[in-house]
Amino acid sequence: MQPASDDGTPGTPVGPVDASRVPRFAGIATFARLPRLDEVEHADIAIVGVPFDSGVSYRPGARFGPAHVREASRLLRPFNPAQRVSPFETQQVADAGDLAVNPFSIDEAVAEIEQGALALADRADRLVVIGGDHTIALPLLRAVHAKHGPVAVLHFDAHLDTWDTYFGAPITHGTPFRRASEEGLIDLTASMHVGTRGPLYGVDDLADDERLGFAIVTSEDVEEHGVPAAIERIRARIGDAPLYISIDIDVLDPAHAPGTGTPEAGGLTSRELLRMVRALADRRIVGADVVEVAPAYDHAQLTAVAASHVAYELISAMAPRP
Repeated sequence: MQPASDDGTPGTPVGPVDASRVPRFAGIATFARLPRLDEVEHADIAIVGVPFDSGVSYRPGARFGPAHVREASRLLRPFNPAQRVSPFETQQVADAGDLAVNPFSIDEAVAEIEQGALALADRADRLVVIGGDHTIALPLLRAVHAKHGPVAVLHFDAHLDTWDTYFGAPITHGTPFRRASEEGLIDLTASMHVGTRGPLYGVDDLADDERLGFAIVTSEDVEEHGVPAAIERIRARIGDAPLYISIDIDVLDPAHAPGTGTPEAGGLTSRELLRMVRALADRRIVGADVVEVAPAYDHAQLTAVAASHVAYELISAMAPRP
């Protein structure tokens, strides 16, 4: 809570700019028009951008994702009726800006992202990160592991992201969860992919994925059995483990999120994804990322609007309840 009163008791968090006094389209675009991290003493949650996309295998451009999502987040409001919570009143949320990382060296960038996330841990209890491509999940999980040990990873994505290498490179946006599993960063009994679909390189991809510690709810599963059944499976798999949520915006169908690097037909709707995130409000979420928003392929901010609402629901799910 920010700031503290004279007697040391927690004060009222600093919230977004009042849209009745300053129009939403005016001023600097912090996420949801929240204060900057340097304007508060400490944050319960820091929003941080990682404008890095050198790990992509197809369309580049996600390095511009953080700014695009922040612009779309101008329309977010303080009260979340779906979760019945005011996420900016019950916790201090602030925008930490972007991590500046090397755009030419994946290895150096990964090290810089991990170091940046660890440094932010002194100023904020949890991070919600806006990418950037999915490569960034590996260093973020390393930083989370340093504090929490192995965590359950709930990975919303059209793709498995547990492949081994691309052109001999072991760290790309298609490999972060394989490396995380090999490094002991994840709970092998409580991790899951949701929304996967589309062609694979071969049936061995699925066998490898299971060995690496993941169960799967495909988009076809959601279509056939419905969102409530998917939520039930997710919650049963996660249990009470500390939870890291990683959301590739391409988990959504291209009709809902065209602005992404590797689109696949047959994805979730934004409504389905938001409902699943809301169902995690009683879980111990220790961090999250929303990645792969590529503005050059977006139209009318469809993808950015979806991503900003996903981040808002994550923040709301982390808010304390009475």
